[in-house]
Amino acid sequence: MRGKRHRDTKRRTGMPKSASEGTSTSANDSAQKLNSLKSSREQSVEEEGTLAGLITAPIISSYNDQIRPLLDVVDSVLESLAGISLPRGQGICTRVPFILRLQSHHNPQPEIYLQSAGRTVPTDEEHISDAITAATDEIAGKGKGISNNPLTLVVKKKGVPDLTMVDLPGITRVPVKGQPDDIYEQISKIIMEFITPEESIILNVLSASVDFTTCESIRMSQRVDKTGARTLAVVTKADKSPEGLFEKVTTNDFNIGLGYVCVRNRIGDDSYEEARTEEANLFDNHPLLSKISKSMVGIPVLAQRLVQIQATIILKCLPDIVRKINGKLSTCVEDLNKLPQNLTSVAEAMASFMHALGCCKESLRKIFVRGEFDEYPDAMEMHCTARLAEMLNKFSCELKSIHVEDYTKSNFLLEEIAILEEAKYVGLPNFPSRAAFLTLLQKKVKGIYNTPFDFVDKIWSYVEKVLVSVLVSHSKNYPQLLLCAARAAQNVVAEKKKQSVDWVRDIVETEKVTDYTCNPEYLNTWSKLMARQGALMEVVRDHSTPPQIKIDGFGEIGVSHLRGQGTVIVQDAFDMKMRMAAYWDIVLRRLVDSMALHLTFSIRNLVNKDMEMEVINELMGPEGNGIMRMLEESPFVAKQRKRLMNSIKLLKESKDVVDNIMDRIATDVNQFGDVYNV
Repeated sequence: MRGKRHRDTKRRTGMPKSASEGTSTSANDSAQKLNSLKSSREQSVEEEGTLAGLITAPIISSYNDQIRPLLDVVDSVLESLAGISLPRGQGICTRVPFILRLQSHHNPQPEIYLQSAGRTVPTDEEHISDAITAATDEIAGKGKGISNNPLTLVVKKKGVPDLTMVDLPGITRVPVKGQPDDIYEQISKIIMEFITPEESIILNVLSASVDFTTCESIRMSQRVDKTGARTLAVVTKADKSPEGLFEKVTTNDFNIGLGYVCVRNRIGDDSYEEARTEEANLFDNHPLLSKISKSMVGIPVLAQRLVQIQATIILKCLPDIVRKINGKLSTCVEDLNKLPQNLTSVAEAMASFMHALGCCKESLRKIFVRGEFDEYPDAMEMHCTARLAEMLNKFSCELKSIHVEDYTKSNFLLEEIAILEEAKYVGLPNFPSRAAFLTLLQKKVKGIYNTPFDFVDKIWSYVEKVLVSVLVSHSKNYPQLLLCAARAAQNVVAEKKKQSVDWVRDIVETEKVTDYTCNPEYLNTWSKLMARQGALMEVVRDHSTPPQIKIDGFGEIGVSHLRGQGTVIVQDAFDMKMRMAAYWDIVLRRLVDSMALHLTFSIRNLVNKDMEMEVINELMGPEGNGIMRMLEESPFVAKQRKRLMNSIKLLKESKDVVDNIMDRIATDVNQFGDVYNV
C-alpha cells in the first residue's frame, strides 16, 4: 500500500511554469500561474494517474528539447547578471493549497523537502507520501477538512524539467462526515483565488463520462474566463465513455479557448510506454474515438500543447525583459559617464583641466553676465542676475526706510532748529548756513553707515556660494580639482569683498563731507517743497487755525510746537529740511546706482579673468604639482569603473541572448501555428 501511495503522490496533476525556479525579481508580477481544476467525480487514483504523462518521457523530451536550453541561458545570464527573471507559477492540492516544484539538479543525489508556515522539513523519495500526509494533517487537521494554508514540495533531481505541478481540491457540494457544513464555499474560495488572476492558465480536467453542461468546474472557470482564452480542457477516461465524445470536444460550446486534449488513463501497473501504446491504438482504431483529430488526443499531444503554451507565455514576457535590460544598460552607461575621467598623461590632464575651466567660465558668464539660466532651469538661486537685482532693490528700500519719521508728533523742524542755533555765526542774514547743512548731512549718513557694508557682505556671500557650486559642478569628474576650486573661489571672493568694502568706505565718507550734485531734480524738488512754506507759516502764526498742515513727501504734520518759535528760525529750518529732503533722495539713489555699477563691474572682472587666474594659481601651487595629482585615480573610483564596464558587457551579452531566445521560441510557436491566444 505504501508503495502505491508513494507512486500516486508523484503523479499529481500540474502544468509547466513559464520560467525556471529560483528567481524573484519584479518580473514575477506577470507570472503565469498554471493551475488544475478537478470536479468532485475525478478524485480517484485512476484519475490522478491520467496526467502522469506530464512528468514522463513526452513532456520531458519536449520541455528539455525546446524550453530547458533557453531557460538555462536565462538563468545563467539574466538572473545572475542583470537581476531579471522569467515568470513562475504556483498551485494547490487536495486538502490544502499544494505546490509541487520540480527543479533540475546536477547532483545525482536528489534533494527533497516540504515547506509550510515558514518551516522546511527534509524528506526522501521513499517517504514523500507519509511526509505529505503528516504535513497536511498538521495544516488542515486530521480528517477531511481543508485549509487555505499552502504546502510546498520541492524536488531537486537530475533529469527532471523545471516544472510546477499543481492541484486543487475536488468540488464537494454535500459535506461528508468530518467536513464542515460550508465545505463547498471553502473549496470554491480556494479555487477562485487561484484561477481569477488574468495571468493564470486554467487546466480544466474533465471526465468523458461527465455531462459538460452540468460540470461545476466549467462554470467556475467561465466566471473568471468568459472567452476561454486561458482555459485548456483535458478529457480523461476517453476509453470508458467514448459515446458522444467527438461531439463534445469539437463543438466547443463552452469557449475552451486553448482547446481540448483527450487522453486514456494509465491503468494498474502499465508502464508509461505500454500506456502510451495503448492510448495510440485506442485513438487510431476505435470506431468513435478515431474520428477525433490527432491534434487533440494523447499525452504526447498534451505535452506538446503545454510546452507550446509555455513558449508563447515566455515569448510575451520577453519584450518586458528586454526593456528592463535596456533600462539597466542605460543606467550603467550613464553612471560610467558620470565617473571621473581616467587620465593617463600630463597632456590629458592639462587638456581636461582647461576644458573644465573653460566650461566653468562659460557657465559663470551665462548666469552672472548674460542672465541665461538654461543650465539651471529649476534652481532659482542660480538665476543670478535676477537674484542680484532683487537684492539691490531690497538694499534701496532699506536705505529709504531708515530715516522715516512720524511727523504727526511734535518734532517737525526741531532738529533743524537746534542745529541752526548751534551753527550761528557773525555775518549777513539770509545766507544759508553750509556748516549746519553739513552737520545734518553727516548725521543722516551716519544713520545709514552700516547698511552698505552689510549689503556688500550679502552680495559677495551669495556670489561665493554660486561660484563654488559652479566650480564643483564642472570639477566633479576630477576629484583632485575640487579642493583647489573651492579654495580658489574663497580666495578670489575674499579679495573682491575687501575691494568692495574699501570702495564703499570711500563713497560713504565722501558723502559725509561733500554736498554736491548736478542733478536738476534737486532744485526742482526743493522748489516744489518750498512752495508750501507760506502755508506752513500761516498755520504757525494763526493760533486760531488747526495746528496741522499737509506737505507732499511728509504727510500730515503737527505744528503746534512751532508757534512758540521765532518766525525767522522756523523759515530757515523749513528751508534746510526741504533742501536736505531734495538732496538726500539724490544721495540715496547715487549710492544705490554706484553700488550697482561697482558690483557689476567687479563680478564681470571676477568671471572674465580673476577667477581663472586664481584657480590656475591654486592648482599649480608653489611646486606646480596640481596637474600631476589629476593623474591619480582613487581605488573606489577604479573599482566602480571596473564594475560598471563588466555590467555593461554582460548586459549587452544578455540582450543578444534574449533576442536569440525570442527568435527561437517564435520559430517553435509558429511551427505549430500560434492558435493559442495566451
